[in-house]
Amino acid sequence: MAARRWNPATIADMLTTLENTHGKSRFIPRFDPMDELISCILSQHTTDAHSFPAFTQLRERYPTWQDVANAPAAEVASTVRLAGLSNQKAKNIIGSLQKINEQFGVFSLDALRTWPTDEAMIWLQTLPGVGPKTASIVLCFAMGRGTIPVDTHVFRVSWRLGLIKEEIGEVKAHGVLMKLVPRELAFPFHTLLIQHGRTVCRAPLPVCEKCGLAERCAWLKSDGPGKRQREMARTRKRSLKARRAKKGEVPGGSVND
Repeated sequence: MAARRWNPATIADMLTTLENTHGKSRFIPRFDPMDELISCILSQHTTDAHSFPAFTQLRERYPTWQDVANAPAAEVASTVRLAGLSNQKAKNIIGSLQKINEQFGVFSLDALRTWPTDEAMIWLQTLPGVGPKTASIVLCFAMGRGTIPVDTHVFRVSWRLGLIKEEIGEVKAHGVLMKLVPRELAFPFHTLLIQHGRTVCRAPLPVCEKCGLAERCAWLKSDGPGKRQREMARTRKRSLKARRAKKGEVPGGSVND
């Protein structure tokens, strides 16, 4: 269904509509590829408020990436503990640095700038702790490549609109969206869907009356928001009933009335 309903022309038109609401996206590199990679590993399963300070502490303690690669894993874990899951993240960071040095002879990902995007995506995912989202972020934000990092907002807006099926999950969504969205539109697609997901197409319920894409939304046409509302109401009712039962209450008064 998605392939028939959505094509390069309709996707471009959709992004124009979102730009009218959220403004145009501008590509501004945040970090060099190595910094982006390590920052992304630290950001997994936590918030920017925790991962960014952990990254700063890591860079302050170790002047070079070689210093990090040569450091004891327990020491690196202690340095980045604010990011959570620090033992695993330290292991993944050190392992990634060692593999990058083995592959390129330096602690740098600049060689990937000459690789085809698909090949770079595949190779990055051979690094410890690196999946399609992290690989996409490195290529998109550090190299300006046409990849689509799929976070919770991009995934939610995509399946609600009908570009992908919800049941495929975020991991597989990367590949499906990469085939569907033209590479030159990948960056605005990613950034605009994030903005739309945060402000309009929110979880658990969207603000459909403020959405410029409402007429194209597969989820809205199938009464998805209405079903979700009714489901939430039933859940609240069951929860309230359970709390009352726990307190020994019944409708109209207590059990002792």
